Amino acid sequence: MLAIRLPADIERRLEALAAATGRTKTYYAREAILEHLGRLEDIYLAERALEDYRAGRLKTVPLEEVMREYGMED
Repeated sequence: MLAIRLPADIERRLEALAAATGRTKTYYAREAILEHLGRLEDIYLAERALEDYRAGRLKTVPLEEVMREYGMED
């Protein structure tokens, strides 16, 4: 379980949305968290991959090699 305090303006917006749609505030709070959490996870994974690349821990393949492997040479 998670309990959060929201600024009054966000609370009002959430209440208005819930009232207008017949859904609960909890439903919309959960949806918003899930959507944003996915974005945060993507950012974290991209940043970690960039760190690994810069540190030489990530195997890379030159574009020319990929194109040759898939028969996409000029």
